[in-house]
Amino acid sequence: MQHQDSAMAPEHDTNGAAYVLDRGAVSAILYAVEAQDRTQLITLIEPLHAADLADLLEQITAYDRRRLIALYDREFDGDILAELDEGLREEVVTLLAPEVLAGAVRELESDEVVDLLEDLETPQQEAILEALDDSDRVAIEQSLTYPEFSAGRLMQREVVFAPEHWTVGEAIDHLRSAGALPEQFYHVTLVDPKMHPIGNVTLGRLMSSQRDMALMSIKEETFRTIPADQDEEDVAYAFNQYHLISAPVINKDGRLIGVITIDDAMAVLDEEHEEDILRLAGVGDNRLSDTVLETTRQRFPWLAVNLFTAVVASLVIAQFEATIAQFVALAVLMPIVASMGGNAGTQSLTIAVRAIATKDLTGSNFLRIIRREALVGLINGAMFAVVMGVIGMIWFGSPQLGYVIALAMVINLLIAGLAGTGVPILLDKIGIDPALASGAFVTTVTDVVGFFAFLGLAALVLF
Repeated sequence: MQHQDSAMAPEHDTNGAAYVLDRGAVSAILYAVEAQDRTQLITLIEPLHAADLADLLEQITAYDRRRLIALYDREFDGDILAELDEGLREEVVTLLAPEVLAGAVRELESDEVVDLLEDLETPQQEAILEALDDSDRVAIEQSLTYPEFSAGRLMQREVVFAPEHWTVGEAIDHLRSAGALPEQFYHVTLVDPKMHPIGNVTLGRLMSSQRDMALMSIKEETFRTIPADQDEEDVAYAFNQYHLISAPVINKDGRLIGVITIDDAMAVLDEEHEEDILRLAGVGDNRLSDTVLETTRQRFPWLAVNLFTAVVASLVIAQFEATIAQFVALAVLMPIVASMGGNAGTQSLTIAVRAIATKDLTGSNFLRIIRREALVGLINGAMFAVVMGVIGMIWFGSPQLGYVIALAMVINLLIAGLAGTGVPILLDKIGIDPALASGAFVTTVTDVVGFFAFLGLAALVLF
């Protein structure tokens, strides 16, 4: 299942500028669809890269998407499926004719087929598996037996390997005579007689070495194998940490069963980064292609959590109703304290969540990081305390009010630094995704502490 050259390969115009999918191009394509002009549609789509066409399918309506796919028909390229947003793959697969789907899937490498199948319902999975050759289908089904989000799902089965005793000349002759090679590969993996990987030889070293040189003498110094059941996040971390280009995947017996390349590892990192950002914002896996109902369902729980935290903060305020009634200036100033604490907590929270994801924040340095964030909160709190203290005195003509808001600012920013770092660490320790739940907890802490500190101090000092 190797990639073949297709009509979707990027092309350039006579001036050397890459084809750009702009609004005018989209309009022209939709006009061709409306006119049912297949020749014009193919002419417009031919210069597009698969990723650009996937973007086009994601941007247009479901009605236009259905008509475009029906008109484009047999020209549909397998790479488009690989580039499509997960939420749209199932829809597009159901729109493709069986013979078109079969041709598109056969162009994909094994890891791309596995990635495609993971997001589909059983009927669509069976349709794709039936389109594959027997040997390819067996390999894909074996990959699907590995846990989701594991190296076994991420790897591709197409591996270039050579016996450890071969010379450079023997390896080159083998590569030249091979009937099929992966479209992209970076290493020749050396294996022992039991198919245990023992080293990698880069293509650059292979092509620049003398033919009689032993492969073992030019293998890379850095060599790591990836267990098939290893979590894909740990795989991506290893690639990033140790600057790997590709790494062989092994089964429980240590035998070579596949390879993971840097593009797949970096895709995992990108997905993790995007997932963290979306979860910090409380929108889960929301995508532009999602329907109104799906988007509402994903966002509602987090809005409900925010409502709960707002009620908790309001209960704190209610305890000081008499104090606020006697000194209306408190109602004007107290949102400032809570807002500053919330922003400071979000800053610390973002740093902590990212550091946990990249494994920079560990059990050996978390106390130092918490101490640093607390000191940062304390210093920032002191500086803004001076500013707000002066504003409070000038605005309302009350030195005592200036002292109250200044001290409340120091307390809340200190607590914000502690909570913004401590809450994600605690959630991670108990097995809860810190990106998913930290925001609600930190906001609650800074709101409650901010209101309680400001109004409590006001009750003590002003009355």
